[in-house]
Amino acid sequence: MIRAAHMVLFTREPERLRAFFRDVLEFPAVDAGHGWLIFALPPSELAVHPTDGEGRHQLYLMCNDLEATVQELKAKGVEFTRPMHEERWGLLTAFRLPDGEELYLYEPKHASPLAGVGKSSS
Repeated sequence: MIRAAHMVLFTREPERLRAFFRDVLEFPAVDAGHGWLIFALPPSELAVHPTDGEGRHQLYLMCNDLEATVQELKAKGVEFTRPMHEERWGLLTAFRLPDGEELYLYEPKHASPLAGVGKSSS
């Protein structure tokens, strides 16, 4: 059966993104050869949303305390691109990746199949 998901971020600056995930977000990684890092991600969940337009996929990172996580990442030089704001499903913001793209970060208030998993602030 399926045991995991593998997500891919396409970028013109792979070395900078790999360094960011390794050094700033501190995600553990293995070298699959020639500096090609594969990162372990925190536990994940998947939601399926309707759309009237073309289908698309988005990656959001989740945390238990958005304000504390934002302060921790700002102290590491991470630039936030959107102010924290309340959505019906959680508190949301976004930050800039080294290649200029945005990545969303949120503190969910919806029920989660991950309840109790990874109960730390970031």
